[in-house]
Amino acid sequence: MDNQGNAFVNKEIELAPAGSGKLNNRTFAVKDVFEIKGYTCSAGNPDWLRTHEPANKTAPAITQLLSQGAMLTGTVQTDELMYSLNGENAHYGTPVNPKAPDRIPGGSSSGSASATAAGFVDFSLGTDTGGSVRIPSSYCGLYGIRPTHGAVDISGVIPLAKSFDTVGWMARDAGLLAQVGEVLLPDSTASGSFQRILIEEMAWALPDAETAEALSSLLPAVKSHAQEYQQVQVAEEGLASWTSVFRTIQALEIWEQHGSWITKEQPAFGPGIAERFQMAGALKKEDCQSQFNQWEKIRQQMDQLLEDDALLIIPTAPGPAPLLNLQGEKAEHYRAKAMQLTCIAGLAGLPQVTLPLTEVGGLPVGLSIIAGRNQDKRLLEWAASFAENCREKGTQK
Repeated sequence: MDNQGNAFVNKEIELAPAGSGKLNNRTFAVKDVFEIKGYTCSAGNPDWLRTHEPANKTAPAITQLLSQGAMLTGTVQTDELMYSLNGENAHYGTPVNPKAPDRIPGGSSSGSASATAAGFVDFSLGTDTGGSVRIPSSYCGLYGIRPTHGAVDISGVIPLAKSFDTVGWMARDAGLLAQVGEVLLPDSTASGSFQRILIEEMAWALPDAETAEALSSLLPAVKSHAQEYQQVQVAEEGLASWTSVFRTIQALEIWEQHGSWITKEQPAFGPGIAERFQMAGALKKEDCQSQFNQWEKIRQQMDQLLEDDALLIIPTAPGPAPLLNLQGEKAEHYRAKAMQLTCIAGLAGLPQVTLPLTEVGGLPVGLSIIAGRNQDKRLLEWAASFAENCREKGTQK
């Protein structure tokens, strides 16, 4: 590992631009789950690294960026097999959170967030299944996006749970976040401003009081960007019920994907990760039909709610990054609250952007904007415009 905040797995890996375009002179790093020809990904676990061969091709998401003038300058750390939101790796250590060195960077795209926030690269690629771009972006004061599920080519990326896996990215400014989207996202016919702003009431009850107050101070500016404003509750059953649906289906898919390798190799996993894989292995798909039924209803409901002209506004995380080495019931309680926030876009397969526009006690906290399916480019344009407006008016801290 490196001495640059322990963000990098291999800083020596470099791929020069393969063309010229929107990302000329920009540098980026990739989470150590993206295939690079001739290189073996670790997926954050030494046993994975030991039992896998070098890739015979490079992931399309990387080649798309190279073709537009960007330069790859290293692979960066991840939680083990991407199954965490913390960023603390028992084998390789914890990447430094440049905004709060005594706190976690967030995971599983921990190295992506650390390297970008520290300025080692202009932007970074991560993956987001259950919040793995959005949460570290919030903790490290970055702009980040989880795109519409399936919108960005995810081939050549180690999977976790295919129904929820996405390629996401992070940057220090909203304009660059949108430029990367111009390269990675398909062309969209949608245009124009969003007309309706929806505030999810249950989601706003989850953060601590200071975080809720800080993020609420941004809402007047958000409301001024649309014609209609409404408070809603998307989950009649409660967001804890939605989290249960997400975690169950995710775990089933994770075990389907990786169970045979785990059973054969008996890999050493760190605290928390081992227990999650053990839980995943104990589930039986035939016992989970009600969760699959609920999942389908959630997708239909969210598509109908947002359609093509609405934005749902929620906090990205329950608060600033937790302190390093937080364990036990307190850590699990915080994770549960975080997943109530992240599961909304995850279950619905919708795009979500997090904006680092305010702080709590000098620590960054993110405001999240969720748009309708395949409204990614339009959402990124809205986010860039909104962030610039906040900066000009002095709203952003």
